[in-house]
Amino acid sequence: MSAQRATARRVRRRTVLAAAAGSVLLGCSPSPAADGVDLRLATGPAGAVYRRIGGALAERITARVPGAKVTTVPSGASTDNIRMLLDGEVHMGLTSLDAVFPAGSDESPAGLSALCRLYDSHLHLVVLADSPVTALADLTGARVGLGARDSGTEFTSLRLLSLSGVEADGSYNPQAISAQELIRGDLDAMFSLSGVPTPAITQLAAERPIRLIPLDQEAGALAQEYPGPYVPAAIPSTAYDGVPATGTVAVPNILLVRDDVPADLVEAITGTIFTHPEALATAGGADDAEDATAEPVPEAWQINVRTGISTGPVPLHPGAAAWFRSQKR
Repeated sequence: MSAQRATARRVRRRTVLAAAAGSVLLGCSPSPAADGVDLRLATGPAGAVYRRIGGALAERITARVPGAKVTTVPSGASTDNIRMLLDGEVHMGLTSLDAVFPAGSDESPAGLSALCRLYDSHLHLVVLADSPVTALADLTGARVGLGARDSGTEFTSLRLLSLSGVEADGSYNPQAISAQELIRGDLDAMFSLSGVPTPAITQLAAERPIRLIPLDQEAGALAQEYPGPYVPAAIPSTAYDGVPATGTVAVPNILLVRDDVPADLVEAITGTIFTHPEALATAGGADDAEDATAEPVPEAWQINVRTGISTGPVPLHPGAAAWFRSQKR
């Protein structure tokens, strides 16, 4: 019997316990399903990969883990998801690794742990093709989309601007809105920390020619100033029509979970994610009525056991650690 199937049977035997835990867990009072437990997964804003991959995760976990039903919760993204986890509004949440550690802190928030590492986001700095902006320094005094409030885009782009000494006129909206503001001329540039390709930028490139501003030097400066979560990377030429490969910085994304979610349940969820992860990439997932069309999630091709355990300084939940240990037997 496979480790995943054995785990699933243990979860089925503990359904009543899990449902009871779900009804009091976190103080958010999720209503337990008749045959299991309802879990809430914080995702991200419209136009972001978090919405797509969160929907795909919710669908697969609901379908494959006995007794579990996962509902997605749209959000501002990374830091908003961490806040909801700490406030007991959700059980799981997506976040970029750098957002877990505020400035000056080397410890992840108490009561939260990692279920796994999923994929890496790339920081995009997008302008229209005819923009005079050619480098980050040109953003001084410019109108720049910094992502939704409490998002990973906001966190990383503000950190980058501060480190580079660039003072821009920031605007805070989800990526899909920022893209439309760029088209209308209400913004001079927009940041997006997301998977590649990012839905909002793909749509933008289909409407207007765009360019990506190179961030090679800034990537090195971030990695030196904040060791750990930042890695120099490149957005490939195949990502967006007419846009050449562009140097930037990559940040791992992890799936956080509250420590008080039962270990057997987390173990089963972990096994579900890493058993045939290609199903997440090809099936896709819709998050809500605003993002109702399920589409493939190419970022999910990055999900694998070898990197999944690499959550940096964020400790694994005991249930996740148990599943990864079982793969070494």
